[in-house]
Amino acid sequence: MTKPFRNTTATSSPRKSSARVSGRSNKPVQKTWQRAKQTTHTTEASAIANGEEGLSAGLLSAAIEATTQLLQFTQPADVVLSAFFRAKKSGVRDRNFIAETAYAVLRHKRSLTKLGMTTPKPTLSRDSQSQFNTGTEPKRTKPGNAPKTHVSVRELVLLSLSRLRGMSQRQLAPALKEGEAQWLADVRAQLEPELTLGEQLDFPDWLAERLSARMNADDLLVLARALNSSAPLDLRVNTFKTTRDAVLAQLTAESMNLTPCLYSPIGLRLKNRPFLQKHPLFLDGSIEVQDEGSQLLGYLLAPKRGEMVVDFCAGAGGKTLMLGAMMRSTGRLYAFDVAEKRLAKLKPRVARSGLSNVHPMLIANENDTRIKRLAGKVDKVLVDAPCSGLGTLRRNPDLKWRQTPETVEELTQKQAAILASAARLLKPGGRLVYATCSILEEENAAIVNAFLANHADFSRLPANKILADQGITLDTGEDLLLSPSVHGTDGFFAAVLQRNA
Repeated sequence: MTKPFRNTTATSSPRKSSARVSGRSNKPVQKTWQRAKQTTHTTEASAIANGEEGLSAGLLSAAIEATTQLLQFTQPADVVLSAFFRAKKSGVRDRNFIAETAYAVLRHKRSLTKLGMTTPKPTLSRDSQSQFNTGTEPKRTKPGNAPKTHVSVRELVLLSLSRLRGMSQRQLAPALKEGEAQWLADVRAQLEPELTLGEQLDFPDWLAERLSARMNADDLLVLARALNSSAPLDLRVNTFKTTRDAVLAQLTAESMNLTPCLYSPIGLRLKNRPFLQKHPLFLDGSIEVQDEGSQLLGYLLAPKRGEMVVDFCAGAGGKTLMLGAMMRSTGRLYAFDVAEKRLAKLKPRVARSGLSNVHPMLIANENDTRIKRLAGKVDKVLVDAPCSGLGTLRRNPDLKWRQTPETVEELTQKQAAILASAARLLKPGGRLVYATCSILEEENAAIVNAFLANHADFSRLPANKILADQGITLDTGEDLLLSPSVHGTDGFFAAVLQRNA
């Protein structure tokens, strides 16, 4: 049997609307897209690693090489970049530039490709080489009228640096090859090309079509702009060891720019991305990196002291550690996963956290005999189901190109099987939270609705009330629906189910 847990190739839901984008004129959407792009350009330009300095040919070549490897989509982007930086040693500044450049191309690959296709690269005249050798300015022919059939990775990177990150011709000049300066000038001079819906969103067509079926054009473009931007760095405070106020005071005294998260009572958001892996608070388990939306899942489950709790798809255990702290290291907290490597990463994190109630457990699949032994005995179960990960595109932009309708269909089958198996663990009155970091209806409410239709002994609990009872003022309705464009978190869905007594 195929292992049903976290998908190694993939990892508010958008507001629904009956209006469809397909079949409409692109003109009003095109204007919205241009405004969204301009906002993104301004934000990314402020983070250019080179400031006003000229870009070296070596650094550009390294960025192109890294981008080329990412665009092969053989592994997750962060894994590819980590291997790239291990093989090619470089300073922090260069690594930041390379990573930001490669990720910008991943985020905007479709629109950059369309832009490159509509502006043929200038060609040199026959005698240009001899003129170049004598030091005189070569004569150029006008760009050809025939459309391009391919845009190279080098061209995508240059378009990204020029159009998205706002680098000037003067900054780019030291790294450019002959003819590229004129080509970039031609690109700057032309009008924005007319784009299809998928190109406007920088999404694959299948994803654009599915989202447009339930969102109007304006909402969809706002969502795409948010998903195509970079994510902030959120921290979760380990309340078993310290308090948010204490961590905030210490990091502020160290000149870090951070604020309390808007919704999570134990979250902090950093304005920049400092290196924290060697910080004393990280080393002693007082803080962990965790998106604010992910933290809210713990408040929906709301485990109590002395309970028996299961994190059914624990992975490396970020949410497991939060649940253990909420339980004050009492009771029993099982961390299930099918991947031994992921559970191995959890063990040192548990040691840092100071928790003694966490029990990692390697299982073969959702029907493992160790799961069956706990049937009807568990108070709370968290199912952070394997999913497409399309709500995390700010951090994992490669996922939109690596996922397909076929992989999503496979995932929905796994999700349904995992939910049914996890539900059998609950005792009467027990609570289960089913969650994904997906923005697709078929991975979210459709899975829960189908489960409830076949399990009369379960009912849905209102997520908004559960959060309000804990002092969290966030109301997205009966289910938790988080969106980067509305809430500033990753895209999350969560439904709360209870086994009737």
